Amino acid sequence: MTDRTTTEPQSTDPGASGRKRPEELRSHQWYGTDGLRSFSHRARTRQLGYLPEEHLGKPVVAILNTWSDINPCHVHLRERAQAVKRGVWQAGGFPLEFPVSTLSETFQKPTPMLYRNLLALETEELLRSYPVDGAVLMGGCDKSTPALLMGAASAGLPAVFVPAGPMLPGHWRNEVLGSGTDMWKYWDDKRAGLIGDCEMQELESGLARSPGHCMTMGTASTLTAAAEALGVTVPGASSIPAVDSGHDRMAAKAGMTAVDLVHRDRRIGDILTREAFEDAVTTVLGLGGSTNAVIHLIAMAGRAGVTLTLDDFDRIARTVPVLANVRPGGRTYLMEDFHFAGGLPGFLSRIPDLLHLDRPTVTHDSLRGQLAGARVHHDDVIRPRENPVASEGGVAVLRGNLCPDGAVIKHIAAEPHLLKHTGPAVVFDDYKTMQRTIDDPSLGITADHVLVLRNAGPKGGPGMPEYGMLPIPRYLLQQGVRDMVRISDARMSGTSYGTCVLHVAPESYIGGPLALVETGDLITLDVEARSLHLHVDDEELGRRRERWTPPPTRYERGYGALYDDQITQADTGCDFAFLARPGKVADPYAG
Repeated sequence: MTDRTTTEPQSTDPGASGRKRPEELRSHQWYGTDGLRSFSHRARTRQLGYLPEEHLGKPVVAILNTWSDINPCHVHLRERAQAVKRGVWQAGGFPLEFPVSTLSETFQKPTPMLYRNLLALETEELLRSYPVDGAVLMGGCDKSTPALLMGAASAGLPAVFVPAGPMLPGHWRNEVLGSGTDMWKYWDDKRAGLIGDCEMQELESGLARSPGHCMTMGTASTLTAAAEALGVTVPGASSIPAVDSGHDRMAAKAGMTAVDLVHRDRRIGDILTREAFEDAVTTVLGLGGSTNAVIHLIAMAGRAGVTLTLDDFDRIARTVPVLANVRPGGRTYLMEDFHFAGGLPGFLSRIPDLLHLDRPTVTHDSLRGQLAGARVHHDDVIRPRENPVASEGGVAVLRGNLCPDGAVIKHIAAEPHLLKHTGPAVVFDDYKTMQRTIDDPSLGITADHVLVLRNAGPKGGPGMPEYGMLPIPRYLLQQGVRDMVRISDARMSGTSYGTCVLHVAPESYIGGPLALVETGDLITLDVEARSLHLHVDDEELGRRRERWTPPPTRYERGYGALYDDQITQADTGCDFAFLARPGKVADPYAG
């Protein structure tokens, strides 16, 4: 689909029909006047080794590259940037590559979620402050996709997103491994004594065997699919394996598209409409995607001036079936299978009645035109409507006295018998304590208990780490227990599974109801009723609130202090308040 679906080639001559004249380009302010500053800008560009005819009067396209040596999801993007440049040059533009924060999901602590808004701010200000007419955004590892798109939406220039692409499937002995998902599975097997150190050492070398992000329908694949559904990628881009030659071709096409967008003055705000975000939500839910997409799409929509809420997710979830049989929500396939089964264009071709087909994308005047000819090649990977993986979208929004501002659960990845459950709470005040004590038999934890972790939200984490898939006590694993009800104000990896209630809002660290739960309190989860209820009367909760004291401030200075002061709660996207609020920002004076 990616290679066949293209925009029409246009003349590269300035002044040609449909092309901007040099003086109409934003970069002209830096390069095209007779003043001292323009002389200096041209002189310094000569210092960089560029001829006047290479850049003067041409659209300048910034390539924002999240490559780094410590991000295995993006380690190939240094090479892919060359393909993007090739496309920009072929279309008559001038590419400039900018390194930006890498947000390595694997290595950055306490969580790259703490720094998502920092990359968004960097993206916005970089695009605003340099002689840039348009942008190509290169990311894919979980937080990089929303961060780049949030910043680009705030900057308001023409922009195209290049997904990093999923890694190759993992292999171990006779098993095909899903990165992340099988890590959790085999780690539990090790804790249960079913496998030992030798097997784990083999798994270390087989779980992730190429560049690219997780090849399950985890957060990375969910959000790159959301970006494609929004219309900001080349068609079919989100599922191309990172090491496939098609990924190179897609990157080149993205560079060409960026130049075309500049000439047509099609800005990212023209793409990121209310209809586009509703289609992205529909896509995420129909893919059985990550709960993390709820937070990120709400934040992205806010930057585009669109109000998106938890209620929108729950409303749409009741209308869209899960059709992607991709782990962990599905049981069988991985992203390479999804790609060759038709990718996102094939998937969307099965739900056209649920989409807004007349909205524009970066390559087409309408989503309808973009999907023309798309089809599915494997009915078990992308299921037909009459044979869904699940009849409703894969994420449910819960309400109740324990989560007055909402919570979420990826119920298609849970054990069905736990979707309606009442049990006594076992409360952990922080993740370190939980890690140290979870296996202690003296706690008396049974399979019927409800594990509760607090102080793991946006402020309490800090940064809302992926702590939500709380480990099951070792002795229960040894008895064959593989799922329990778990509740927290944390997030969960999109590659995870289990009956995990997440994003409880408001968080416990600021005095949300989760802060008042005591070990032994009964809690009822009822997914069908969309309810999470703490069986403690209001009078007793009032007494507990009077005894509650706020925890000490985590940060006294630096970025952490800014984060603590400005971060919003999970139900509103965890953006910075000063970035999320509406208002104009003037372009800099370049002369």
